[in-house]
Amino acid sequence: MVLQAAIEKWSGKIAEVTIGAANAAGVIKVGGQETLPFLFSEGKIPNAPRVAFEVWDVHPEDWPPELAAAWGENLKDPFAWAEACVNKYQAQALCLRLQGAHPDYGNRSAADEAKLAAGLAQKFGLPMIVIGCGDNELDNAMLPAVSEALNGRQCLIGSAAQDNYKTLTAACLADGHSIIAESPIDINIAKQLNILISDMGLPLERIVIDPTTGALGYGLEYAYSIMERARLAALSGDKTVASPFICFVGHEVWKTKEAKVSPEQGVIWEAMTAAALLQAGADILVMRHPAAIEKVKQHIENLMGK
Repeated sequence: MVLQAAIEKWSGKIAEVTIGAANAAGVIKVGGQETLPFLFSEGKIPNAPRVAFEVWDVHPEDWPPELAAAWGENLKDPFAWAEACVNKYQAQALCLRLQGAHPDYGNRSAADEAKLAAGLAQKFGLPMIVIGCGDNELDNAMLPAVSEALNGRQCLIGSAAQDNYKTLTAACLADGHSIIAESPIDINIAKQLNILISDMGLPLERIVIDPTTGALGYGLEYAYSIMERARLAALSGDKTVASPFICFVGHEVWKTKEAKVSPEQGVIWEAMTAAALLQAGADILVMRHPAAIEKVKQHIENLMGK
C-alpha cells in the first residue's frame, strides 16, 4: 500500500495588495495565496514575501551600537541612508518611519515630513511604506499631509487602530494608497478594524494587517498562533481577515537584551524572528540590519524554490 500525503483544498484566498505606482522604478505585490505558507502542493502562491528596509527621518539615537554600526554615518541623513539601501543592498522597498514628528525626536512639522517623503519617493522611485511616530494625535495631523504629497504613488501608509482609523482611512482613500490596520495580537479586533475601514469605502484589497508581533523569546509563539488562526479563517472563506500581514521585525528585535549581546547575535535574533514569522504567514517584513536582511532574503528564495 502506498501512503500519500493529505492534500487540503481551501475555498478562500488572501487578497493581493499592490504597492508602488506603475510608472515608478518598481511595483511589488503581496498576498494572493490560496494555501498556507509555502505549501505549494495545496494551492497557488503567486507572490513571494518581501523585505523592506527601515529608514528614519532623523538619526535614531536610541538604536544599540551593534545595529547603528552597520549603517555608520548614513544614519544622519535619510537620503544617504536610503541610497545605501538601494545601491549597496539592492532594496526592493523602503519603509520610512517618521519618528521625527514626535516631540522627543525633534517635533518635525507635517510640512517637513511630507516634503521628505515626497523627496525620497521622487529620488528612488521604489515602493514605499510610510508609518508615523506612534502618537495618534500627531499622526492624525501629519499623515494626511504625507499622503497628499505622495498622491498617485500607491504607497502603504500606517498605522490605523480601532480607535483611530477614520482620518488615515479618508486620506488613503483620497490619495490612492493602501493602509496598515494595526491590531493588538487579537484576531477579533483585526477583523472588526478591517470591517470598519472597508465600511468607509476603502476596499479590502488595499488593507494590510499589522498583528503587532513580538521578537523571538518575547511572545512570538502567541503572535504566531494569532496569525495562523487568521490565515486559516481567511482560507476557509472569511474575507474580512483575508489581508496580507506586515511585521515590523527590526522594531521588536532590537529592543531585546539578547540582540544587544553582540552584532552577530543581534543579526541571528532578527533573522530567526523573521524566519518564524514567514512560517506564520508574514507577507512583508520590515527589518533593520543589512546582514539579517540578506540572510532572510536568501531564506525566502530557498523557500520559494528559486
